[in-house]
Amino acid sequence: MKKEISTIDENFTKFVKDIKTKILSSQYEALKAVNKELINLYWEIGKNIVEKQEKYGWGKSVVQNLSYELQKEFVGVKGFSIQNLWNMRQFYLEYYKNEKLQPMVGEISWTKNVVIFQKCKDNLEREFYIKTTIKFGMTKDVLINHIENKSYEKFLLNQTNFDNTLVEKYQHQAKLAVKDEYNFDFLELSNEYNERELEIGLINKIREFLNEMGSDFAFLGNQYKLEVDDEEYFIDILLYHRRLKSLIAIELKIGKFKPEYDGKMNFYLSVLNDTIKLPDENPSIGIIICKEKKRTTVEYSLKESNQPIGVATYKLTESLPYEFKDLLPTPNEIIQRLENLLESEKNND
Repeated sequence: MKKEISTIDENFTKFVKDIKTKILSSQYEALKAVNKELINLYWEIGKNIVEKQEKYGWGKSVVQNLSYELQKEFVGVKGFSIQNLWNMRQFYLEYYKNEKLQPMVGEISWTKNVVIFQKCKDNLEREFYIKTTIKFGMTKDVLINHIENKSYEKFLLNQTNFDNTLVEKYQHQAKLAVKDEYNFDFLELSNEYNERELEIGLINKIREFLNEMGSDFAFLGNQYKLEVDDEEYFIDILLYHRRLKSLIAIELKIGKFKPEYDGKMNFYLSVLNDTIKLPDENPSIGIIICKEKKRTTVEYSLKESNQPIGVATYKLTESLPYEFKDLLPTPNEIIQRLENLLESEKNND
C-alpha cells in the first residue's frame, strides 16, 4: 500500500534537494532553448520520482509536494506543474526499457513527446510519429491531426506505385503525402450526390479540404483545363505539393475504383508533365479518390503504370474502417517499413 508523505519527511527533503541540484546544474534557463538537454532533465526527474516511490513506498502526494517545492524555488519558471511532473514520470516509464526510442525522443520538443506517448500506445506507432516529426518538422497541431486521422495506419495501408515510378529520394515523402483514406466529414451533402457536387463541396470547404490533404498542399484550381489535339480535358482538382515540388492531380469518383481510371490519370499526368510542369519541378503525381475500392484490383491496375499514382477512398466519418485493422502488416513488416521510412531521404540529404 502506497503511503502519503509529509514535506518534513527526511527522505523527501533530500529528494527535493537532489532534484533542485539537477535543475540548477543544468542551468535551466538556458535549457529552455536547448531541447535535448531539457528532455534529458525531464527524463531524470521522471526516473527519480519512480525510483523514490519504489524505494520508500511513496504515494501520489510525492508529485504534488515536489511540484510545490520546485515552483516555490523557481518562481515564474514553467514546467514543474503537478500534471507535467506526472508526464515526466509516465515518459520515463514508457521508454526506459526501449533502447531504440530513447535516443529519438530528444530530437523533438517536450510537448510533441507528450502528445505521442499519451495518444499512441504502440511503440511502432510512436516510432513512426517521432521519425516523421523529426524529418518533416511537424508542428504540434499538425502532429495531433495526423494521429487523430490515423496517418500511421493509412501509411501502412496506402496503395501507390511510387516505388516503381519515383526516384528513391522522393518515394517516402510521396507515400506520406497520400493517405489510404480521406475524411470528408466536413461536407454537407445530401444522401444522393454526384461527382460534381462532391467536387463543389470540397472547393466550397477548401480550407478544410487542404487541411485533410496535408499542410504542404496548395490549391491551383478545379476543372483544370488541358488541351490536346484541339480537344479539352478537365482535371477535377489540381494541387501543388511544396516539399515534393510536384503538381498533384486529383480525380474524384463517387463509386468504386475501376481499372480504366488509372489509364485516364496516366494521360493527365503525361500532359501535365509536358505542358504545365516547370523545368525545376518534379514529375506530377495523381491521386484517384473513390468511395470504395478492391485492394487487389488496385494492385493490378497500378502494377504496370509508368506514372506515379495513388488510389484512396473517402469517408464521411472519422474512424478507420474496422475491417482495415485485419489488413495491417505484421509487426516484423511494420518494423521493416519504419526502418526504410526515412533511410533513403537520409542518404540523399
